Amino acid sequence: MLALVYARRAEERVVDVDGPAADEKRSRQARRLAVTGITLASIYTFVLLVWSSWSGFVDVANTFFSWENISSSFPLVLEGFKLNIAVFIVAEFCVLIWALVIVVMRQLPGRAAAPLRWLAIIYVDVFRGLPAIVTIYLVVFGLPLTDLPIISDIENVNFVVWGIQIDQLFILGVIALTLVYGAYVAEVYRSGIESVHWSQSAAARGLGLSEGQTLRHVVMPQAVRRVIPPLMNDFIGLQKDTALLNVAGVLEGFNVARIYAGNNFNLSSVMGLGICFLVITIPMTRLTDYLVKRDQNRMQANS
Repeated sequence: MLALVYARRAEERVVDVDGPAADEKRSRQARRLAVTGITLASIYTFVLLVWSSWSGFVDVANTFFSWENISSSFPLVLEGFKLNIAVFIVAEFCVLIWALVIVVMRQLPGRAAAPLRWLAIIYVDVFRGLPAIVTIYLVVFGLPLTDLPIISDIENVNFVVWGIQIDQLFILGVIALTLVYGAYVAEVYRSGIESVHWSQSAAARGLGLSEGQTLRHVVMPQAVRRVIPPLMNDFIGLQKDTALLNVAGVLEGFNVARIYAGNNFNLSSVMGLGICFLVITIPMTRLTDYLVKRDQNRMQANS
């Protein structure tokens, strides 16, 4: 109703002058006041809803944003979140190296390397298709049952670095996340390699470089620069997926927050953990947007 009233007043206030200019002015004023009316009506409706259901909002605030529970649980949650950050940093380093190995296997030429190429393709298809939580569960609980020598050695690992407990669960969690994100990052690498024009490789081969030297000194340096923005997107996902380690019983941030919430029948501790993740992921997202924009500007300048 307010929108119609403002639109009607707009028509009445416009000077009745013939011609296209007057019609355009009349139309602009009508649209402006109609938008103002709709905005005021929306604000009024929102205030009315808040006022009529204030008790419900108070209950929601107490359940999710209780300052008392957030402040009392935050030291414990932050201690667990440090483990999330440690897993993320170690897994990120491992993913970069492992994905590079996979993409090099997939790019190997010749019939002799065909089994390696197929092995790389199967690995990428399998671990991109499996849910991350399934992979984590199979690795953390399945590998210790195999009695492999290297897994038996991992069982004896137990030390502390900068307040972070490094043990079997930590290492197996890193392995699981590396397997999952190695498949995604390998495809990112491959797209970067294929984006390098074939003439670059041809020129390098013409200068006497071997296939491996061409890939190492010519193709890969250009490809890595081009895939930094999509790599950042994958690492944002990796940081968030460290919370999935709770399925293995790792006392990372989410597990600590969940236990506190269960003991106190309040989810504010989980909201506190969410804020911790946002403090990490939002700057990474903004950095990714900046890198994408910078690459677009660079390509426009070169074209």
